[in-house]
Amino acid sequence: MRYQTLEEFYALVPQAAKLKHLMDTASVKEAVGSSHNHQAWAGGYCDHICETMNIVVWLYETSPRKPPFKLEDALLVMFLHDIEKPFKKEFGHTWTTKEARRAFRESVIQQNEITLTAEQTNALLYVEGEHDYSNKERKMQPLAAFCHCADILSARLWWAYGKESCW
Repeated sequence: MRYQTLEEFYALVPQAAKLKHLMDTASVKEAVGSSHNHQAWAGGYCDHICETMNIVVWLYETSPRKPPFKLEDALLVMFLHDIEKPFKKEFGHTWTTKEARRAFRESVIQQNEITLTAEQTNALLYVEGEHDYSNKERKMQPLAAFCHCADILSARLWWAYGKESCW
């Protein structure tokens, strides 16, 4: 498998024109992946997004069982899963809770008229894990679990990698 760039992923993701516009309007190239936990360098946000998308392709193509969703669904979720991060510095946001961060992410998605299915919405809600875990109901759906795996591999296993050019 060849490591793909964000430009190459635009050809595989639905609503690519909206995503490209969004990525071009934010301070994406200089945004950090996180404050200190993963890809915490200028440009690390882009590296993290690109890496999670490459992990998604790798997992999808090598899975012994066909996932019950399309590859493009997972790629769209990974494109959007941290979309608030480039705006943090640009607009001086300091979210004190994950809920506030998620709400801002949802507003960015709505303002840019990016439409999501219920399954994609669930995946964005749970991409970082089940924050409201219950042993009585399954909240994280398959797409969310899949995307969570890609995010956790990038952020916790390969947190210091990804300095390849993502553009």
